[in-house]
Amino acid sequence: MRECAKECYLKKVSCANSECRLWIDFEEDKNCTLVAVKKHGPMTLKQIAERHHISVVRAKQILDATLHKIKNVITLVGY
Repeated sequence: MRECAKECYLKKVSCANSECRLWIDFEEDKNCTLVAVKKHGPMTLKQIAERHHISVVRAKQILDATLHKIKNVITLVGY
C-alpha cells in the first residue's frame, strides 16, 4: 500500500489529494481505492459502481473491455 494510503488509513482521515490517480469520491473508504480494497477485499460490480458514481451496467462494460484487452495482450505475447 502506498504511504499516503497507509497514512490516511491509520489516521482515519480522508485523503485530500484529489489529483491522485487512486482517489475516489467516497468518504466511507477515505477517498482512496487502496483503502477500499484493503477494507472490503474483492467487491461486486454494484459496490464498484457505487464508489465511482456510475451504473452497474457501465461498470460491467468497463470490466468487459479490460478483460478483452488483457486477452489480446496474452494472445500477442503467446502465453
